[in-house]
Amino acid sequence: MALRTRNERGSASVEAVIGVPAFLLLVGLLVLGGRQAIAQQAVQAAASDAARAASIARTATAARTDATTAARHSLANQDLDCATTSVTVDTAAFATEVGTPGQVRATVSCDLRLDDIGLPGVSGTKTITATMSSPLDTYRGR
Repeated sequence: MALRTRNERGSASVEAVIGVPAFLLLVGLLVLGGRQAIAQQAVQAAASDAARAASIARTATAARTDATTAARHSLANQDLDCATTSVTVDTAAFATEVGTPGQVRATVSCDLRLDDIGLPGVSGTKTITATMSSPLDTYRGR
């Protein structure tokens, strides 16, 4: 049987008081990093879907509408809850002559909520943005 000396009493409590908050902070930082990485991938996928939807539309107006719808559906399907979402579509290539190569670019921005993680000093939102492009059919009527 091991004997404890008086000056070791309560050392486990002190270690817990120091170690548990440090461990919880580490877990919180991992959750924060994971949430941002998943959100970045989801926003990139939404921008890709938006660019593709815009590139197969017949008019610039339809391209903007289709791209916005595709991006919002993509984010919803991936369960990404953005505080605000914006979709910008560059449809300048629709004005070029048939036979001229062109691309449609879609930019999707999502304000990711961070205040529910509960980390000290982390609150509000972080904007995640991705831009993707998709080629227009060179010989299709525009």
